[in-house]
Amino acid sequence: MMATLWLLALLALARAQEPALPGMLVERRLADAIPLAVGDTVRVRALAGSAQPRPFVVAGVFEREADPNRIARNDYEVRLHLPDLEALLPTHDRVDRFAIVLAPGARADPAARWIESVAFGTRAYGSAALAEETSATFRVVSRFHDAIGIVTILASAIFLLCVMIIRVDERKRDMGTLRLIGVSRRTVFRAVVLEAIGIAALGSATGALLGVLIAQGVNAYYAAVYDTTLKFALLSPRILLLAGLLGLTLGIAAGALAALRVVRVPTERLF
Repeated sequence: MMATLWLLALLALARAQEPALPGMLVERRLADAIPLAVGDTVRVRALAGSAQPRPFVVAGVFEREADPNRIARNDYEVRLHLPDLEALLPTHDRVDRFAIVLAPGARADPAARWIESVAFGTRAYGSAALAEETSATFRVVSRFHDAIGIVTILASAIFLLCVMIIRVDERKRDMGTLRLIGVSRRTVFRAVVLEAIGIAALGSATGALLGVLIAQGVNAYYAAVYDTTLKFALLSPRILLLAGLLGLTLGIAAGALAALRVVRVPTERLF
């Protein structure tokens, strides 16, 4: 009995003296693909170099932030402590880039100049400047979207004007009859403009509903493809309000132009 107790005590002491494995964080998508759970042991090595794999313990699972700059690569990610990461790499004391979070109230420009003076060849950028330099592709896409939007607005305005002109021309006799029984030109003008506003409002509401449905479909599809929470299509209340006001403005303009074709024509020529 005493020998068994001594054996158990020795085993417990040996386990207590074993060095604890370093921990690492695994991205949720990678944990689902392998799969991995907290507490699992994995062996990791760098692709560059011939070092032997090192064991790590999965200390946690994290969700990667939705970043459009990384969605094209969409690589899996793990997070290690800096000494553990350096031990895996063939070279030491070398980094491609690193990020520094300043204390509240600290000025970014003096800190950037100090970093550049300490490490020769290092370039320091603020977060706003870095986003500006790396967003050239997104600026091109934004301009392309602006061009598509302008062409769409012009085409919609022309289409609405053609619809109103066709409707007015089809009812010239009715409007001539109204003019003969004493209805003023102002009333006829107002009626045509109100009809155009109604058509524009109905079209704007239908377009907004269609846009919301399409945006939800696009987000659902690409969220499943890339397994991300990034929103690929966004319709904000500001965009919907702007679209509605623009539609009403185009409706008023198209109705006014179409009404002028009628009210300026003498009554006898309407028949």
